[in-house]
Amino acid sequence: MEKWHDYPGAQIASRPDAPAFSDSGGADWSYGDLDRAISALVDVLSAKGVHANDRVMILAENCCAVVAALFAASRLGACAVPINARQTGPEVNKIIAHTEPAAILCASDISADAAAHAPRLDAQLVEGAFGRMHLATPHPSKPDPVLSDVAVMLFTTGTTGTPKGVMLTHGNLLFGGRSSAELRGMTTDDVIYGVLPVTHVFGLASVVTAATCIGAPVRLDARFTAARSYAALTSGVTLFSAVPQMHALLMQHAREQGYDHLPGGTLRYTSSGAAPLDPAWKRKAEAFYGVALQNGYGLTETTAGVSATRNPIGLPDISVGRPLPQVEVRLDEAVIGGGDGVGEVLTRGPHVMKGYYRNPQATEAALHDGWFRTGDLGRHDAEGNLHIAGRCKELIIHGGFNVYPPEVEAALNDHPQVIQSAVVGRMIEGDEKVVAFVQVAPADAPDPDELRAFAAARLAGYKRPSQIVLATALPAAPTGKILKHKLLDHFADQLD
Repeated sequence: MEKWHDYPGAQIASRPDAPAFSDSGGADWSYGDLDRAISALVDVLSAKGVHANDRVMILAENCCAVVAALFAASRLGACAVPINARQTGPEVNKIIAHTEPAAILCASDISADAAAHAPRLDAQLVEGAFGRMHLATPHPSKPDPVLSDVAVMLFTTGTTGTPKGVMLTHGNLLFGGRSSAELRGMTTDDVIYGVLPVTHVFGLASVVTAATCIGAPVRLDARFTAARSYAALTSGVTLFSAVPQMHALLMQHAREQGYDHLPGGTLRYTSSGAAPLDPAWKRKAEAFYGVALQNGYGLTETTAGVSATRNPIGLPDISVGRPLPQVEVRLDEAVIGGGDGVGEVLTRGPHVMKGYYRNPQATEAALHDGWFRTGDLGRHDAEGNLHIAGRCKELIIHGGFNVYPPEVEAALNDHPQVIQSAVVGRMIEGDEKVVAFVQVAPADAPDPDELRAFAAARLAGYKRPSQIVLATALPAAPTGKILKHKLLDHFADQLD
């Protein structure tokens, strides 16, 4: 049976001298270099007693070494558990207790946060063709048969609750990588900018796995900054996938430098995912990049992809497109009973996870006859495109009316001085109020009264925010996704 590491394996066998991965720490690897790095890490892990169906945790930020570590675990038959090194000690400890890893690799050369974790984990320095990493062995080998077909375990970012360990099989990743590569029309002539964290599904499936499927080189960046991303996109990059927050901050940076478009002329494909678009913002992004901004929808549990657009530039479509080949989607309208065609999105196909690790109750609640309940609300338009209306748990019921946060956010994001916004519900005196948190540039903040009037002109009365909180930053996950469940506490002192 084909395994996830067979993708780079095919490139190693046929094109060992072809460029594979480079990173912001200065590493620049061919596929032959990647092979030597993977083999060296297999030797290191084997010497420490790691076996098939063990867990190998990888505390990292984007770099060549983490790619080698992921595929080394796969070659061993172990399950890789990549964790963003920016998580706190207590957060990491919970995942260690839950997964009982036989080994923990810290990408300490590229990530100061990973280096900071190493001493408290009693990790020791190891060196080889992969560079320098720190290795800890907190638990003896304890193979778990449930992981026999699982390549990677990803922990959800926790935007709406407690993270869970999502088991993605070799088949999931092979399908996800191939689908992403075909959707983007990737070739070996492309240069992919990899700033999405590879410890999360978007970066892992749609960047690393898709690139190794085709053999396209990837420029990895340890973490997003608007300045570094702008420099990368003006120096030969052809494919750039990101979340809307990254796009918004990148365009804001360009404006501050006096540019209204991206120079360079090499970018041919750009996409957005993990959060809704709005028409005005999409127009701005396409004018800035000079290419169509494609939109997509997926979750950690669906190996990133459920649906995506294939639109020409200028098409005013803000849907997430139609399902990918072999993917099924249906809506359960009984969930909210609004009678407006909106229902919970259910999906089935080779992209759906095996389940949540050591959490049978959550698995049973999410999976029924192969259908995965996403927890997202959606509707179909006349062309069969899927539109995401928000999370089931984020639906706001104000005065007996359903309010979908993405619609309110889209209205606010139309304002030229708004970078991005997030809308949540707040229970006050027996009703749920609409509260908006708006990110603005410190030197270019709109007047609050003007912003309220701007929103009022675009929204029915029951949809209008009862309060708008202006901020220069919003709490976000390492992926850039806004952590909505933290907003009310984070800005508690500013709420009426």
